[in-house]
Amino acid sequence: MSRFFPFRVVLGLAICSEQGGQTYTVDELVADEALLSRVMTECRNNPGELRETANCKNAQGADGKLRLDRMRQSLGG
Repeated sequence: MSRFFPFRVVLGLAICSEQGGQTYTVDELVADEALLSRVMTECRNNPGELRETANCKNAQGADGKLRLDRMRQSLGG
C-alpha cells in the first residue's frame, strides 16, 4: 500500500493543476479588459475557492493598475 502513495500524490497534483487552467499575468489582463472582466467575475462568484489563486490575485493587481492609470489620466497626469 505504501508503494502506491507517491503515485497517488503525483496523480492528485496533476488533476489539481489541470483544473486551474491557464494562469494569466497582470500585463496580459491589463491588455485584455474582456479577459480581466471574465476572471474577476469568476473570482467574485466563488471567492471561497478561488480568492487565493494566481489568476484572482493577478486580476486584482491588474484592476488596481487600470484604476490608477485612469485616475492619472483624469487628473491630467
